[in-house]
Formats: sequence, structure tokens, C-alpha cells
Amino acid sequence: MCVGIPMRVVEEGEAFAWCEGRTGRQRVNMLLVGPQVAGTWVLTFLDSARQVLPEEEARRIDAALDAVDAVSRGETPDVDSLFADLVNREPQRPDRPGRDEEQP
Repeated sequence: MCVGIPMRVVEEGEAFAWCEGRTGRQRVNMLLVGPQVAGTWVLTFLDSARQVLPEEEARRIDAALDAVDAVSRGETPDVDSLFADLVNREPQRPDRPGRDEEQP
């Protein structure tokens, strides 16, 4: 399983940038998202940036990863605080053209 890790650009570059996040500082391939200025958050998979993120979304992803990490260590985290954006929200199904219409 590949998990996306939010990282913040700290040193800009054309094809690569130095980024920092929960896994420390690393060189990240920026070819899929283009050059980004320092301070920009990106979602990385296997040392490659795949998506530019708003800071708030990066923080929500990090909180969710904190919950997964705590559970994997056998702890019982406060899930409501770590998944605050999901608390008291109805589940949403993705649009599926042609499949969500009423059947005769």
C-alpha cells in the first residue's frame, strides 16, 4: 500500500525540491506538479509530489496519519480530534454517472 505524505517545500528547484514533513527532510521529484515556491504543501508518494495541497488539507492528512500511527502502536487515540473534519458529517458517495439514476 502506498500512503501519501504531506510535505512542505523548503528549497525550490525545477525538477526537484527539498521538502520537510513527518518523515524528515528529503529530495522530492516535482515533475508532476511543476516548480513550487518555498512554503507550498505537496502530497508525496514514493518521493514524488503528486498534488499541491492547501495547508489546512495537509494538516488534516497529517492528523489522520497520526491516528493510524497511534493505532499501529496499540494506543487508543482521540479519533474525533484526529478526524475532526469527518465528525458529525454524513457520508458522501462519489458521483457515478449512469449508476446513481433510478432504475425502472
